[in-house]
Amino acid sequence: MEKRGQEAGKKRRWRRILPAVLALLIVPGLDARLRVREYTVETGVLTQPVRLALVTDLHSCRYGEGEKTLLDALDAQAPDAVLLGGDIFDDVLDDDNTEAFLAGISGRYPVYYVTGNHEYWNGVYPQKMECLSRYEITRLAGSREVLSLPGGELTVCGVDDPECYTTGQRDGFEEQLAAVTPQGEGYTVLLSHRPERFADYTDAGFDLVLCGHAHGGQWRIPGLLNGLWAPDQGFFPKLAGGVYTQGDTTMIVSRGLARESTRIPRLYDPPELVIVTLT
Repeated sequence: MEKRGQEAGKKRRWRRILPAVLALLIVPGLDARLRVREYTVETGVLTQPVRLALVTDLHSCRYGEGEKTLLDALDAQAPDAVLLGGDIFDDVLDDDNTEAFLAGISGRYPVYYVTGNHEYWNGVYPQKMECLSRYEITRLAGSREVLSLPGGELTVCGVDDPECYTTGQRDGFEEQLAAVTPQGEGYTVLLSHRPERFADYTDAGFDLVLCGHAHGGQWRIPGLLNGLWAPDQGFFPKLAGGVYTQGDTTMIVSRGLARESTRIPRLYDPPELVIVTLT
């Protein structure tokens, strides 16, 4: 009888302690405040550092009134150019927050944009592309632009998301990638939504590739698990977020900015603004 009472007491204690332990482990991981994540990449060709801001997977989520939190964080980094890596719009949330962000950067930085999959999913893709022209955003769709800066010149290339095939575009992902494959230019940067096509980017010979789409794997265990699940990579994605190298190509994958648009909350995977310093 006494032994049973001791066992019952242990169970009661665990029932009180376990929720507190879980709360201590989980609650900090749900912190969805914006972070700035910085990377440095050596180019061997620039005479001065160049700072690129990579903004991906905004999904029209709210970052303060008029997107002030995100805009202030961006301005504090003083980038030389802003690269929008797709899913800046959402297929469910309205475009108000996206438009506020685009208006906030319009005319203040060179801004380059490529589509993500969500831009195509709600049937109003043409209207979203018209929005870009209103805010002086350069869309890269199988095209390139030379960015001239005090430190030197960069060739910035971009391709549409593979979902562009669903809209009947003449040139899809493969055709666009072939069109921007480096042909002896100087340092080349590719902006593309999808990190899982890393092998294609390295085969093409780009120096630097900037991507999003994976949302950081949504759930992380720092030091143990870099991501639980990512679109088009499945469980335990290899390219969830961070820096990856293969041959002479470096790829940086942003964990993106999606918050309220996701069905499952992020865990130890805070939204991030990525700053890449090329030296």
